[in-house]
Amino acid sequence: MNLHDLLQARERDGNPIRVGLIGAGRFGTMFLAQARTTPGIHVAAIADIDTDRARQALKLVDWPPDAVTDDLGAALDGGTTAVLPEAAPLFTDRIDVVVEATGNPIAGSGHALAAFDAGQHVIMVTVEADAVVGPALARRAAERGVVYSLAYGDQPALIMELVDWARTSGFQVVCAGKGTKYLEHYHEMNPDNVWEHWEFSKELTDSGQLNPFMHTAFRDGTKAAIEMAAVANAAGLVPSDDGLTFTPGDVEQIATVCRPRDVGGVLAHEGTVDVMSSVARDGTWIPHNTQEGVFVVVKATNDYVANNCFAEYAWHPDPTNRYAALYRPYHYIGLELGISIANAALRGVATGTATGFRADVVATAKKNLAAGDVLDGEGGYAVWGKLISARGSVERGALPIALAHHVELRRDVPKGAIVTWDDVRVDDPAFGRVLELRRETERLLEQP
Repeated sequence: MNLHDLLQARERDGNPIRVGLIGAGRFGTMFLAQARTTPGIHVAAIADIDTDRARQALKLVDWPPDAVTDDLGAALDGGTTAVLPEAAPLFTDRIDVVVEATGNPIAGSGHALAAFDAGQHVIMVTVEADAVVGPALARRAAERGVVYSLAYGDQPALIMELVDWARTSGFQVVCAGKGTKYLEHYHEMNPDNVWEHWEFSKELTDSGQLNPFMHTAFRDGTKAAIEMAAVANAAGLVPSDDGLTFTPGDVEQIATVCRPRDVGGVLAHEGTVDVMSSVARDGTWIPHNTQEGVFVVVKATNDYVANNCFAEYAWHPDPTNRYAALYRPYHYIGLELGISIANAALRGVATGTATGFRADVVATAKKNLAAGDVLDGEGGYAVWGKLISARGSVERGALPIALAHHVELRRDVPKGAIVTWDDVRVDDPAFGRVLELRRETERLLEQP
């Protein structure tokens, strides 16, 4: 609760936290919007293959033109911000924290390794990378004595904050999760029909400002699965092999829905993750829904807590008063990223980091696929990402959704089936070091 004081001290000492940002997309731009008003933080450089996009992002957030350069040395010495076409120059001991915000799990994993080698902390905005190799990255960071962290502002880190609250308060975590809009046919969605399932104006969708692949992944269940995998691996929770339930419900129903089946809920077991839908199965919006919010469900530790605390305070318990939920109704995405940066650099702690391999997001056929078809990854036409347990994934030989890019099928895969490694031809060099990290992650399953 004293991060701001610590940042002010760094500012007074003339020793701000030096940050290198990789990727000037929406998240990166939102971070930049707050960075200049946050004491003790200096954005030393932005790396983006599209330097015009990076400069436009700076212009959009009113960055002073005279504070922008193409010379990293000058930026580090003079307190300005360098715009660079590649990330490699950022991996220097003169930059304290690297923010990986490319959205590309293969590139993101490589950037994290390079930063660790340079002794830098990493804030992993690219949660797709964390979902596929986060446990291995976390172990590599620990070996180097640096922080590897989920990004505060995105839902996984905010959920981890609630998990930490629950456990520090002496509660058992029954379920951790979030809300989103979901209907059963969304798993079949593709970039050609994605805008039918959003509330954007035709003018906006025709403008080219929105990425149909990204927004398909947001709706077809893939992004939710990726985020919940990150939470499960960080919080020590184990998902159901049946996938997320996306059960409809409102804020007052969180604890009633997200409790075990044997007491009237939807969970296969306690100590898991799930996502609730903000619309009923007929598509109508639910009043006071969980859309965009995050939650944790806890269990009463004794009869006093159940009958004299959960029952008497407005904590929205389940009908038995044995389960209750803590809910945060919003997340501010990149605007909140400074929390992760400050925690990593000033306290040496992460706002969520993988502690084991417990969950995986596996490629699942959206339609009947034929031998010779080429998979196109998250938000594409061929597969969506389903959350299952890490053990179930390894035992099936399932192909992670993050690696289902530009790989050819060797045999037919029916709609709804999980794609396996044996089903595809993999060009190992195309994946760089991510395959090494993936095998390392899978080996962590064997450890207690």
